Amino acid sequence: MQIARPWRSAARTDAGKVRPRNEDAFLDCPQQGLWAVADGMGGHQGGDIASQLIVASLAELPAQEDFDERLKGIRQCLHWLNRRLGQELTVTDGRHDSIMGSTVVTLVVEGNRAACIWAGDSRCYMWRGQRLYQLSKDHSLQQQLIDEQQMSVEDARAHPSAHALTRAVGASEQLALEVLELQIHPGDAFLLCSDGLYNELGSDALGSALSLTAPHVALERLFDGALRGSARDNLTAVVIRQ
Repeated sequence: MQIARPWRSAARTDAGKVRPRNEDAFLDCPQQGLWAVADGMGGHQGGDIASQLIVASLAELPAQEDFDERLKGIRQCLHWLNRRLGQELTVTDGRHDSIMGSTVVTLVVEGNRAACIWAGDSRCYMWRGQRLYQLSKDHSLQQQLIDEQQMSVEDARAHPSAHALTRAVGASEQLALEVLELQIHPGDAFLLCSDGLYNELGSDALGSALSLTAPHVALERLFDGALRGSARDNLTAVVIRQ
């Protein structure tokens, strides 16, 4: 029996240079093959509570031997959180017009199988064969304008509501999660990050960092680059590789 090499990972979050509060959160559990980034919805009350609740709830999931059961458990957990954030927490806040929500992107690995599960615009990237691939697709108005109205990236980005989310945990009664399953190849590396990080760095900078073999060194490269910019948003990243 061939024993799989353990996964190595490194994670970090930073409030950035403008925001007074960090509403991002991350989960870094290489022993369980589970990682996540959650970005509390800016401008809404309790965004930091929502993101922390998501990562804490995912961390408490029972270990499952079967990969498909693990995926099912993650999806059920996020749907339960969507109901909880949409009902209990909003009502107890005493304001019926407030939304407590967060994006989420999760990576789970088992053997040579992996899956990315997400809602919102936090992203999952993969570095394979000296190329960077964006595995997740943003659930945002900007992406919707590109997909449905064939707008150019530049025009869509210029839209005044470009960064508005079309999906997030806690944002609407029904949560539509997207799931991408894939086979792992030797040498694959992954990056989970919030929009505050990838908006500061181009794909060349992301790929350059992920080409480094030590996750903590890659993470340092990413944050050095992002914090040299305006860093107007919270920054969070998890780098994962075997």
